[in-house]
Amino acid sequence: MPVYEFECEQGTVTEKIVPMGTRQIECPCCKHTAKKILSRCSFELKGGGWYADGYASSKASPASTKSDK
Repeated sequence: MPVYEFECEQGTVTEKIVPMGTRQIECPCCKHTAKKILSRCSFELKGGGWYADGYASSKASPASTKSDK
């Protein structure tokens, strides 16, 4: 299940693991209704690959680097 952020009418933001269809929860601080909010997600791509140079990394095989002259 994914982690979502919810904000209550008092402005308290809470993170909670809930099923995808959940739209609101009870705020753990004030007990009012907290609605799901759109929050920033973060991830980092590491290493070589298509996102770095536009194409997948490929190691040239020795056969492809020889000329056929």
